Amino acid sequence: MDADQSDGRAFGPVECQKIAAEAFAALGTGRQIPPFSVRYPGFGLAEAYRVADVVHRERERRGERPLGRKIGFTNRTIWPEYNVHAPVWGYIYDRTVFELPAAGMDFDLQGFAEPRIEPEIAFGLAASPTREMDARALLGCIEWVAHGFEIVQSIFPGWRFVAADTVAACGLHGALLLGPRHPVARHLESWERVLPAFEIDLLRNGDLADHGRAANVLGGPVLALRHLVGLLASAPDGQPLAAGEIITTGTLTRALPVAAGEVWTTRLMGIPLEGARVRFT
Repeated sequence: MDADQSDGRAFGPVECQKIAAEAFAALGTGRQIPPFSVRYPGFGLAEAYRVADVVHRERERRGERPLGRKIGFTNRTIWPEYNVHAPVWGYIYDRTVFELPAAGMDFDLQGFAEPRIEPEIAFGLAASPTREMDARALLGCIEWVAHGFEIVQSIFPGWRFVAADTVAACGLHGALLLGPRHPVARHLESWERVLPAFEIDLLRNGDLADHGRAANVLGGPVLALRHLVGLLASAPDGQPLAAGEIITTGTLTRALPVAAGEVWTTRLMGIPLEGARVRFT
């Protein structure tokens, strides 16, 4: 049996609330806990999304406003490293999204558990996409494209988990540092050409740390968006994407550990987007 699937044993509202409370309490503290999958028989993806919904509602109760969604594990080249073999999704919030100026920014890692950096492409939606749309139609739903960093974290020690654990932990989302936005509509054909084909260098303190390409994320960021639309359409309680949402499409390189004092930058080739820069404190 796949570790991410339920084994059919009972997983009721008591277990759901207990896991949600534990995950919610760990957020923003830097504290780590054992994976839920090793402690709760029957904890699979269906159960994890129920937990994630409870955590999401708790975050809204404390004043956080959802700004969009993140797709995790779209980069198929890293699946064996994490023993996760399909994408997952979670929400991003006004308290986790930060503007990343073209000149770069300082970012405080306090409260993050084993943080890692992911260079990504993000979209701002102008219209709600549907699962029947092809890549050109999906691109027509996008108002702007931006490049930036997602800072991910693991509340599970050593980044050891199954996919269900990551869903319950808000898709491992810590923060999104969002660079300058570039409009799509005026240059639709150009974006259609470059988005599936660009490449990227990720540098730590000026030294090359990894190289990535658009095709790593399910064939390209627009195709990653299409996968998310399908995931939400097939979920029993999945809320469809709406105009105004920010969608971040997954890491283009490996997710690499970061530490205070390091400066991380990117170089993009084959796409008209600025490189990003962040210094961790």
